Amino acid sequence: MEESLVPSPPDVSALRESFGDRKPPEITRKITACVACRKQKIKCHMQPDGRPPCTRCRKRGLPCTVNRSLQMLLEDDVTWKHGVAEKIRRLEGITEQLTSRLQTPGAQPTGPSGDCWGTQAEPSETPQYGPKASEEHTWELDPKCEPASIPASCISEMSNPSPREARTPVRPTLISRGILSPQEAEGLFQRYHERLDHLLYRILGDHQCLDTVVSSSPLLTAVICTVAALHSQSLGHLFERCYNELKQLVATTTFSREHNVDDVRGLCIGAFWLHELSWGLAGTAVRIALEIKLNHGIYQALKGDRFAYVQTRLYYLVYVCDHHCSVLYGRPPMSRDCDSIKAAMQFLETDHATEDDVRLVTQVKIWSISAAVFDAFGVDVDTPVPPGKLAQLRRFSIALDTWYADWSDRFGPNEKVGNYPAKGVGLHFHFAKLYLCSHAFRGAQACPDPKSFPSLEMEEIANTAVLCAASILGVITSDTELQSLLNGLPLCFDTMIAFAVVFLLKVATKYADAVTLDRNKILSLVDRTIVMLQETTSEMHRQHLLVKIGCGVHKLRSKFSDEGRDTTPAIQPSPQAVAPLEMFHADVGWVEDMSDFDMFNLQTPFPEIDPWPLDAEPHNPF
Repeated sequence: MEESLVPSPPDVSALRESFGDRKPPEITRKITACVACRKQKIKCHMQPDGRPPCTRCRKRGLPCTVNRSLQMLLEDDVTWKHGVAEKIRRLEGITEQLTSRLQTPGAQPTGPSGDCWGTQAEPSETPQYGPKASEEHTWELDPKCEPASIPASCISEMSNPSPREARTPVRPTLISRGILSPQEAEGLFQRYHERLDHLLYRILGDHQCLDTVVSSSPLLTAVICTVAALHSQSLGHLFERCYNELKQLVATTTFSREHNVDDVRGLCIGAFWLHELSWGLAGTAVRIALEIKLNHGIYQALKGDRFAYVQTRLYYLVYVCDHHCSVLYGRPPMSRDCDSIKAAMQFLETDHATEDDVRLVTQVKIWSISAAVFDAFGVDVDTPVPPGKLAQLRRFSIALDTWYADWSDRFGPNEKVGNYPAKGVGLHFHFAKLYLCSHAFRGAQACPDPKSFPSLEMEEIANTAVLCAASILGVITSDTELQSLLNGLPLCFDTMIAFAVVFLLKVATKYADAVTLDRNKILSLVDRTIVMLQETTSEMHRQHLLVKIGCGVHKLRSKFSDEGRDTTPAIQPSPQAVAPLEMFHADVGWVEDMSDFDMFNLQTPFPEIDPWPLDAEPHNPF
């Protein structure tokens, strides 16, 4: 048996005294030979560090263990505790030095007591990126406030966070949290940057690579990846991961006090493409845009300031996004026609303005008209338009005609999106007219009485609405370039298709004798639209809104056929198209209520409109 003689350390001596051994021996025996060598009574050659296996056991593949005595176990335990206690004392000293430098009161660590080994440590707190409830705020009167200043500007909020709190925390991203690999994130970014961003007037601005987006805003990163996954066949399986992370980031953003322009970009992108979150994201985008004063940038932008130009451009996107959601969802807009909106044409004269800015300003202008229509007529679809407001309705129609005349010949082919800009002007015009003229059906009685409208002028307005809706569907079913863009255009375009289909079905089945139309041709057009949607959505992601709309309009068309309201049989979808749609049967009930479509729209392509054959020629806005 191998032994070694070593002097007893002070801690070991104290242990012996605790057991009543007043005279501890100066040496103690330590067993160093393994069980196998001791059994054979041969010398045991351990490794240089004294750990098993020994040379003999390693060569023979035998288990090598050393049976230590109880005395050795107790002594080793005391030595280990002594070393840990010494490390904790050093850590305490370093912590106290850091605390004194940061001047943070009440953060002194508590040293380990004699019974600290039996005390359970409290769980660490979850990192918080928003404002803390314990943070103290003070308020001061601003001596620089002038008599003409904004009232609330005379009171300034002064918070006193610690230097640690004052530093902007590093916010985790989809990549740092392991939700996406760098390669997956890069693929999604390229999908959005190369295609989708150009459909929305290059909202990313100066961002040309994923690294700048990630370092600037985790929210923008999550939105780009989510939207790109929704419109990608090869990366569509990543949608749920990105979508869940995005919802968590948006919830954190709600009460955060640290925002930048890229957070606003992300909120706008999400509002334009993610139908379940669009209204909430648009509202948050407006609030943050006003907090960081994007609407104030116009004053310096007109003087040539580049940063102010970027601010103003982003505010225009927020404005369009807000008004798009306002009219589509029938809710008052949160952004108004401030100086930035009124100076939109002057903005195009600045040195930094581009062709994409011209497209954006056309949207600002037409949404400004739609906001005025919304304010004038509200959302009460059961009350007819008063005769006294017919003149106002005519003025809105003239304003739309003027808008179309100003921009119809403005755009040529685009390198990234082809003829989308030019076609979009015409299609937006027709949908704006449809939204405006559909007010003629408010309060109309669904009966065969041809006198459903109170005046010939109101009947003419109703006929114009039918003509515009038919023109929209005619364009969609005949233009292959437009159909190739359906898996990429924002939500408003999907909603436009749904509204045009529902509008024509309702008119053809309930108001056919009150307006001038060829009922069979209307229903045939609806059927062609359904077929086109089946073919187009068969390869889309199952969460795409157009997939749900395709299912909804087919069910609505079949419902009218089953009720015997028309003699034209509804076209049956192919099995490939029906399979993914049946999953959303509970989500398309809103398609069946025309009142849900008292709305207006945004951005879409438009080819030459074939003349729509009607029994009588209504007022043609073209």
